Amino acid sequence: MSVSGESRGRSQQMRAKAQELNDAADRSQDPEEKQRLRDKARRLQEQSEQESRMDDRGMDPM
Repeated sequence: MSVSGESRGRSQQMRAKAQELNDAADRSQDPEEKQRLRDKARRLQEQSEQESRMDDRGMDPM
């Protein structure tokens, strides 16, 4: 697999994990846990978007 393909796969995994964290936050009854999960999901989503932008420009994020 090419570097860009690996990066794309990693971005997809991060987006999927972010969605799982958001789903867990929706189920959580603890406001602090809910916020912690949403913050972690947001960071993962941002990282995924950053890697996608780098991949679109043909740059290796490593």
